[in-house]
Amino acid sequence: MGDVLAGFHAAWEFESDSVLIRFERGIRTPKLFQALGERRIPLEAIAGVTLTPGKRGTVVLRAEPRPGADPLMEAADGQLKEGCDPYRLVLPAERETLAEYYADELRARVGEIGGADKEPAERFLVAAPEVPRAFKAYDAKASFDGRAVSFRWFWTGASSAKWKAGDQTFPVADLMGVEWRSPEVFEGYLRLLRRDGSAVAPAVDQDPASVVFGLGYGPVHESLPFAAAVLAGVRSAGGAGVVQVSSGRRDPGDVAERIRHLGELHEAGLVTDEEFSLKKAELLAEL
Repeated sequence: MGDVLAGFHAAWEFESDSVLIRFERGIRTPKLFQALGERRIPLEAIAGVTLTPGKRGTVVLRAEPRPGADPLMEAADGQLKEGCDPYRLVLPAERETLAEYYADELRARVGEIGGADKEPAERFLVAAPEVPRAFKAYDAKASFDGRAVSFRWFWTGASSAKWKAGDQTFPVADLMGVEWRSPEVFEGYLRLLRRDGSAVAPAVDQDPASVVFGLGYGPVHESLPFAAAVLAGVRSAGGAGVVQVSSGRRDPGDVAERIRHLGELHEAGLVTDEEFSLKKAELLAEL
């Protein structure tokens, strides 16, 4: 095709074998988009194309990523808000006819390579965020140079267990995956899943293979590309390279401590009554 379709915060350039997405750097552009800059999505990484009505007089063109094809979306594991979904292009409603044309063209190209019948990709088809990468969590500075992940603890935030364990370095060859929980929900964190790890992982604030997010720490536009880069590094090193969710019930004492901390946030006005009740119920359910 070779044409360009510009929307809010991004422009899609349609090429014969891919879609090049260029994100704007304006002040209203989501920070994740600004951090990504641009992304080339091969057609074989697209499972389908939709065009739906959006909010406030807009339409939304979305390329549905093929499972397992994009390390960023694998790391996100469905936690991204709609406004930060890099596969959505929002356009004014008056451009719906034009958007429909490109949607049909893209569907046809994806269909030519069997898009409707695609199984999960066996390897990442979309390039991972470039390294080196680093960001500040609440309890540590995390860095990744393409070969190993390092955590350098902050004495002001790290738990005594982490402080006693000392700064940590994890070669990607020793990892089997990454678990990322968005900082936009309570108890966001990044956990490295080790090959020799216990079946029941400790609480993230006690686990030297985890860093904890917090207000202003580990924002999505920094921690998610970091997690995606590590995930790609694990896959390249021969690991499973998939996001895994830890299992097992929490220690009652740990749950009690988290409820106490949640209560402090509630009393300080940083958490609403509804958020407090909902999160407290979630914590109690983990016992």
